[in-house]
Amino acid sequence: MRKNRAMTHVIAVVMLEGVVPFDLGVPAQVFGSSRAGPDRRPLYELLYCGEGPVRTEAGFTVTPEFNLSAAERGDTILIPGIHAGGPVTDGTLPEAVRATLMSAVRRGARIVSICTGASVLAAAGLLDGRPAATHWAWAKRIGGLYPRVDWDFDVLFVDDGDVLSSAGVGAGVDLCLHIVRSDHGAEVANGAARRCVVPPWRDGGQAQYIERPVPAAAGAGTEPTRAWVLDRLSEPVTLEEMAAHARMSVRTFTRRFRDETGSSPRQWLLRQRVEHARLLLESTDLAVDVVARRAGLGSATALRQHLHARIGVAPSAYRRTFRHAG
Repeated sequence: MRKNRAMTHVIAVVMLEGVVPFDLGVPAQVFGSSRAGPDRRPLYELLYCGEGPVRTEAGFTVTPEFNLSAAERGDTILIPGIHAGGPVTDGTLPEAVRATLMSAVRRGARIVSICTGASVLAAAGLLDGRPAATHWAWAKRIGGLYPRVDWDFDVLFVDDGDVLSSAGVGAGVDLCLHIVRSDHGAEVANGAARRCVVPPWRDGGQAQYIERPVPAAAGAGTEPTRAWVLDRLSEPVTLEEMAAHARMSVRTFTRRFRDETGSSPRQWLLRQRVEHARLLLESTDLAVDVVARRAGLGSATALRQHLHARIGVAPSAYRRTFRHAG
């Protein structure tokens, strides 16, 4: 059950005991910042649902505006992370929450979890035989409780169509932006990211940075070079040129780049080129071969190959879907 793209999409955020406050705020910030048209109309309506006051993982209590029955209005049901209670301790789930999720599945709603919210979906049986993500630090406990789930504890998020799940904390931002991008295109998602002052796009398969060191000093890493590359996506840029700009050897640059981004410089650059091509397809009437050149992909054939590999559609089909969105 997905609404017409021109209609406001309702997201029901279901709050359980032990909810993580950060995960509560992420949907409101990202989806609330997603707007379209000259009147900047909101694209999403959020309903925070639960049974009575809910004690958070941080120790304070929050009171949902709606009870669980309001979740029946949700086109998407979103479960924030929890750090207490049955789903992350013994595999049990409040029956009212289970019923809410089962009802949502029957009517075709999209199901989303952030961090350990995936344990709620797993306890309801919604992840059996399916790929899913959660925070790496909970791998042993949650993986042991729910062995039927195809867990991936390394990636930022998993999009399995009607069920999506993310790793912890900041990865919830990545997943929410991914949903906005899937629903309304890169231009809307990038605008939301700018308003939230976060990176507009990190691939779901990117690593969670398990036990990675923080760069020693601001400006000492590869970020300035990444910004330099983004300003010249239409131009050929070699690995050697990137390393020279960063004033590092190729070997040191490649190692540090992977530590900071979770991917190699070449993989990262290709993703940026494809994302820029998507934005041009959405927001301009440029011919496909011109889009390919401006994104640094060389030819329309190359653009078709890379776009199909990433999202499974041709440039013309992608443009028809998103060009006049909103």
